Amino acid sequence: MRIRPAIIVPAAGRGTRFGGPLNKLAQPFEEGTVLGSTLRRAVESQLPVVVVTTAALASLVAQQLAARDIVVLDEAEAALGMGAAIAAGVAERSGAPGWLVLPGDMPLVRPGTMLAVAAGLEQHAVVFAQYRGRRGSPVAFAAELYSELIQLRGDEGARRLMARYPAQGLELDDPGVLLAVDTPADLEALKKR
Repeated sequence: MRIRPAIIVPAAGRGTRFGGPLNKLAQPFEEGTVLGSTLRRAVESQLPVVVVTTAALASLVAQQLAARDIVVLDEAEAALGMGAAIAAGVAERSGAPGWLVLPGDMPLVRPGTMLAVAAGLEQHAVVFAQYRGRRGSPVAFAAELYSELIQLRGDEGARRLMARYPAQGLELDDPGVLLAVDTPADLEALKKR
């Protein structure tokens, strides 16, 4: 693969659907936490990884990544939603030949899936993983979309960019591309897989 985009892991959301004072990303999963499992698989892809998070989770992230690979948002910035987290990550890796967005609450996406989506940037400006015809994550964006990516705000993330530019779905045999931890029931279901 010639193009080596940076993986941006947004992990600064409030996770309000999870409920309670506990952050879903810090919940026990596999040998560590939900976020830890996501990061382990991202690092295994051997693509550069940057995590955009809050001070509350920075120490958890620092167990797996160097400080230079962690962007800490303050509460006001984090409140701007996933779009702002993506923008911060893209700005942090502005020299990358593209960016692959992998939400921190998706711990089962395989490293090979990340590499396949990244390779799709060689032919398309926007590429997303899909499983059995259903759109999932990660989503990759070519460098030509930099100026629009760094202006993202809101909880819709990059959905409007995907609607404006031809997005290519990449069918992969990885159900993890559809599995996010949004609720305690989601977490229990993923633990059983």
